[in-house]
Amino acid sequence: MKEYVLCGIQQMGIGVVSLEEAWKWYIQRFGMDCRIFEEEAEAKLMLPYTGGEPRSRHAVLAFNLQSGGGFEIWQYKGREPLLKKEEIRIGDLGIAACKMKTKNLSAAYDIFQKNGVNVLNAPSEDPSGKPTFFLKDPYGNLFQIVEAGGWFMEENKISGGTYGAIIGVTDIEKSRVVYSDILGYDKVVYDSTGIFPDLANLSGGEYECRRILLRRSEPFAGPFSRILGQSEIELLCRVNNPGKKIYEGRLWGDPGFIHLCYDMRGMDKLKEYCEDKGFPFTVDSKKSHEGTAFDMGEAAGHFSYIEDPDGTLIEFVETHKIPVLKKIGWYLDLKKRDPFKPLPDWILKTLRFSRVKV
Repeated sequence: MKEYVLCGIQQMGIGVVSLEEAWKWYIQRFGMDCRIFEEEAEAKLMLPYTGGEPRSRHAVLAFNLQSGGGFEIWQYKGREPLLKKEEIRIGDLGIAACKMKTKNLSAAYDIFQKNGVNVLNAPSEDPSGKPTFFLKDPYGNLFQIVEAGGWFMEENKISGGTYGAIIGVTDIEKSRVVYSDILGYDKVVYDSTGIFPDLANLSGGEYECRRILLRRSEPFAGPFSRILGQSEIELLCRVNNPGKKIYEGRLWGDPGFIHLCYDMRGMDKLKEYCEDKGFPFTVDSKKSHEGTAFDMGEAAGHFSYIEDPDGTLIEFVETHKIPVLKKIGWYLDLKKRDPFKPLPDWILKTLRFSRVKV
């Protein structure tokens, strides 16, 4: 039995050239207006992925309180971000697309088009017969829009937050040790091989590939599970034509999807389980800080990373403290709370006072 608790996708990490510009776009188009923390500091513990030296950066964690994971928007300071040399193709190794949830796919399609978003295709059915479409942000990042339930707050926004990812892999069975065993996406929605109409307008969509869509049979639990909601992971492997590593020759934090992060409780037990499965922590803030919490500016906790078999980074954050009402100095201490029990809705809804207007 696993003795750690996964609470859901906390955020998709997105490296950008200009945090201010990108965040404004994500607020306007995806409703990511609830600021959980923001700070400028050195990333001292990510040395395996930052060229062996600390790097100055500006980062913000923002949510759409309707439901779903947030974005950690991340910009290098004092170093020129290295852009990808080639367009990412479906089947390249790493996070190829961020899934975003909506209540009404047809309405979302119309609104994104009306607002001048780069929508790549009309709604088309995935292998399960469910309609979906893709769009790109101004920085070349690919997003898949899907219909989903499980909403937390009612707001006048066409989308919720992060609902999962499409991840390019070389071997689906080996990758499932991470995504099905460790992350718990054990339910197969579809497992199909071919050339697919819903991918036809994407770079690399002409290749034959195997796609497997995974969901969890056991729902996420824990303090923030009511906001974060459920999610899905799609693993995609090109047949006889393996893709390139998306971050080959670049650093973590350079533009693109840099990691997928899960909120969780029970970091020590997770560490043991990951080691037993052959995926040890490559970064461990608890080890680096000798057991004390790592301060993330306006929030605090522990974080760690593992790599999937192709080097895609999965982050885990055990949150100890977050700001609720900073103006009166109210910070939520999670260390003594039941790790399986969701926080009351009235507490979670106070996060709306952290909204940023543009």
